[in-house]
Amino acid sequence: MAIDTVDQQVTTQTPSADAGQETVRTESRRVTATGPGGSELGRRIIVLVFGLIQLVIGLRFVLLLLNAREANGLVSGILNLSQLFVAPFDGILRTDALHAAGSTFDVTAIVAFVGWTILELIVIWAVGIFRREPV
Repeated sequence: MAIDTVDQQVTTQTPSADAGQETVRTESRRVTATGPGGSELGRRIIVLVFGLIQLVIGLRFVLLLLNAREANGLVSGILNLSQLFVAPFDGILRTDALHAAGSTFDVTAIVAFVGWTILELIVIWAVGIFRREPV
């Protein structure tokens, strides 16, 4: 959030009836807090959450493709976490994975990645309906 401060000082001199000059000094200060509105903040949070989901699914795809050792705690944790997001898309296609020389091409992970991306676009569109445009 940015805060804009504007200080303004105006001095005017006008001739007066007493053969002198009258000086009027006006000072004003305006402080404006600028930042994202409610719908923009909501959109950013949605993009962050779906981005993290897509990152976990992408890591799953790469780890299975590289035949990462599932006994490793980090690899196991990523695979278990990503299974939560891949499970709704399991069984959509006849083939869930292709195996070759120990590597696994996880077709379900690709379908899940596309599915979560489409869901993200729908949610962002729905939030955009309530967005105010500047006048």
